[in-house]
Amino acid sequence: MTDEAPQRRRDADGPAETPDSVLLTAPRDGTPLPVTTPAELAEVARRFAAGTGPVAVDAERASGYRYSQRAYLVQLRREGAGTVLIDPVPLPDMTVLNEAIADSEWVLHAASQDLPCLTELGLRPQRLFDTELAARLAGFERVGLAALTESLLGYALEKHHSAADWSTRPLPASWLSYAALDVELLIDLRNALAAELERQGKTEWAAEEFAALVAGAGQPPRTRPDPWRRTSGIHRVRGARALSRVRALWYARDAIAARRDSTPGRVLPDVGIVAAAEADPKDERALVALPGFGGRSVRRLTSTWLNALSDARALPDAELPVTLPAEGPPPPHRWAERDPEAATRLARCRELVTGLATEHRLPPENLITPDSVRRLAWTPPEPLDEDAVREVLAGFGARPWQIGMTAPGLTEALRAVPPDPTASSPPDPTTSPPDPTA
Repeated sequence: MTDEAPQRRRDADGPAETPDSVLLTAPRDGTPLPVTTPAELAEVARRFAAGTGPVAVDAERASGYRYSQRAYLVQLRREGAGTVLIDPVPLPDMTVLNEAIADSEWVLHAASQDLPCLTELGLRPQRLFDTELAARLAGFERVGLAALTESLLGYALEKHHSAADWSTRPLPASWLSYAALDVELLIDLRNALAAELERQGKTEWAAEEFAALVAGAGQPPRTRPDPWRRTSGIHRVRGARALSRVRALWYARDAIAARRDSTPGRVLPDVGIVAAAEADPKDERALVALPGFGGRSVRRLTSTWLNALSDARALPDAELPVTLPAEGPPPPHRWAERDPEAATRLARCRELVTGLATEHRLPPENLITPDSVRRLAWTPPEPLDEDAVREVLAGFGARPWQIGMTAPGLTEALRAVPPDPTASSPPDPTTSPPDPTA
């Protein structure tokens, strides 16, 4: 299929692109029906073990509809094996497939989004190539799958089912075609991006990034302390007692959402939690008059919401939420007031990172994370030398290529704090003092 794509073009410095595109509406081999039985899965494993080259992998979730982030469809394609669609609902354990393809390179787009749900199914890559991350490192401004296949391969993909409820059963035929097309061009795209990375001298950078993704896929998911504090609009809620109402309503909603396997916002929107926390309604009439409580399904749970508010009202002061100490440095806009020298260090570090990123045609956040720069500028290592900066960056999770690129310049930026212009200047010894009698 790649041979039929329009001729690609490249400007003097940037990645190759193609001026025209062809809309791709159906997989080249047709749309397969989803695999739903262990026997079918075993046959897929046999076919893919006999295939050659990388394995294109994708997964569809029901974000925005379901409480969990589980996969509701898995798509794979490999040379010699074709494309398969697998329904994970009746097949929650795919280790037999994993054993067949574990030694192969897996090609995913935005791998960090799909790896957790694939891991739940027993699918764990040992090597991977992330086409989205590769495109970022190569300097592409638009890194979505459809944008990349169009600019690099000359084929346009329709993305109108990207926000669909993939927990729907049976899945419509048009959705299955859409899902199959997500892996149709992944191998071709991988090859085009690998060539571009090689041309730019960034192959090793990408290899380190991909290895970090593989290592992270085996780690347990990070759990946030006090997840209720991330309620949208919580900054408007004042006082520990009102915060306790946010907490009580958040956990009441979360329990219902988990039981229903529904996204929490569909049970009760954040705007309702914040409104009730501010108003502290005591009865149903006052509650349903608040924003977010107008829907019939929300009103059916009125007793649940009122009980949560009552529980928060009855809490002793000792059990109210406390203000947590801030993790890491304060927000940058406060630095000039709290520590002017740190603010100067941060400005110089940011300038250094932006310059390097521009020079090497990649986003600054892919060169080094903004949080790493802030933490380094707020509390520089002592003694302040390049070895110490390298050690700190490694502790923040920076990859060797990132450290090698940024550590020398960041060390100089941390050292070079100009003198305070408001401070009085010492007298110039070469200048005669004024004659008081003149």
